[in-house]
Amino acid sequence: MNQLFAKKPLSVLLEEAKGENRLRRILGPTALTGLGVGAIIGTGIFVLTGVAAHDKAGPAVILSFVFAGIACIFAALCYSEFASMVPVAGSAYTYAYATLGELFAWIIGWDLILEYAVASATVAHGWSHYFQNFIGIFGLKIPDWLSRSPMDYDVATGHILSTGTFIDLPAVIIALIITAILVKGIKESTGFNTTMVVIKLAVVLLVIVLGAFYVNPANWHPFAPYGFTGISFFGKTIFGQSNAAGAPVGVIAGAAMIFFAYIGFDSVSTHAEEAKNPKRDVPIGIITSLILCTILYIAVAAVITGMVPSGKINIDAPVADAFMQRGLGKAQFIISLGAVAGITSVLLVMMLSQPRIFLAMARDGFLPPKFFGDIHEKFRTPWKSTILTGIFVATMGGLLPLRILAELVNIGTLFAFVVVCTAVLIMRKTHPDAERPFRSPWVPFVPIAGIITCSILMFSLPVENWWRLFGWLAIGIVIYFTYGRKHSIMHRLMKEESNKK
Repeated sequence: MNQLFAKKPLSVLLEEAKGENRLRRILGPTALTGLGVGAIIGTGIFVLTGVAAHDKAGPAVILSFVFAGIACIFAALCYSEFASMVPVAGSAYTYAYATLGELFAWIIGWDLILEYAVASATVAHGWSHYFQNFIGIFGLKIPDWLSRSPMDYDVATGHILSTGTFIDLPAVIIALIITAILVKGIKESTGFNTTMVVIKLAVVLLVIVLGAFYVNPANWHPFAPYGFTGISFFGKTIFGQSNAAGAPVGVIAGAAMIFFAYIGFDSVSTHAEEAKNPKRDVPIGIITSLILCTILYIAVAAVITGMVPSGKINIDAPVADAFMQRGLGKAQFIISLGAVAGITSVLLVMMLSQPRIFLAMARDGFLPPKFFGDIHEKFRTPWKSTILTGIFVATMGGLLPLRILAELVNIGTLFAFVVVCTAVLIMRKTHPDAERPFRSPWVPFVPIAGIITCSILMFSLPVENWWRLFGWLAIGIVIYFTYGRKHSIMHRLMKEESNKK
């Protein structure tokens, strides 16, 4: 029991960052902000805006983005405090180990694997839709049996249906291409990401400015056809309406769906070990990227729902299709190109983050260090776990439908945010004098508000997501007790201490 709740000392964490088997510190505040924007603006704005408006909130998806953004700001302030205190790879996993103990650290680390790996598969899925939309402009078409996943989720009935296809081939191919880029190195990866970020920001601004001239205010009425709530508790709607399948609908339910759009900012903290001045630059990257993207999200949601009635929004490529419905074919070409570039950068950052979680867990003995902790001698990247991540993402992205993937990611991410907010409260009590280059303001209000808002969004997801989360965590617990617990760094340290006595 002592080992289960043993906390990893801050001194040990900081000492590890000085070791030889560490990542290369080359990222400044601009590059970190670029990684944040690269991860945030993509599938969320180019794909899930349409899903949430069509299925969950109608034009009131604008308020869904506001609510989700507020929840993320609370979590971002907590992430920034921890990232400045413990500038090593691992993100929320590392923070949990320092504050809540070994068992919680394993649970959150296992949860982050779910977040980043499945998020990458979701993004690959969105990339495929826009890529096919883009080549369709030139009259090209992927064979139908290779164009989408072999199954889909029917919102009306809550059932999984066969699509009659074999695999989403474009999703598989882009995942493998990104894997090759990531193995090469962090410098090449961030350079590629910066180019993609510039392109997609230009396209997002085009969508806002040009689309504003084609907004019909009548499309915003009724503004909230499903109400302003949509809060449920394990599948039972307690405030608001439900759809035919019993899932909650409304502004809060929409926020739970589009929350996926915001998860990129926390990936910045996974790169703290590669930051030149992590105590200053990581908080800047986290907060700047989140605020910028929140403003852009709200503006795009307002434009798209104003251009097209929410019931006619295309859920696969909503932004490009909205311009097509208004007769703007040339704009559709630019938007589809920008979406492909933008979603590519999201995929890159998500897949860049996952191996860093593996690396942190391998250093602590939870995973085999010879594989997950192996750093390439030349490229200085965790190359083996990067390749494993690429294979996993390609498989999931090619076989599973968008709706299931997006909601599965959301519940895992929200759980991580709740843990980080809780950890800040604990650290303020247990280590009040620890150096905090960045201090979250208004504690305890900010972490408590983060816990409440993120919990509301978690409970507003369909109940199937809870069962999937419990199933995933159950698998993780089995791995922990059969391998991780016996090989963890705390097990070794406690054994050495016991031998001395």
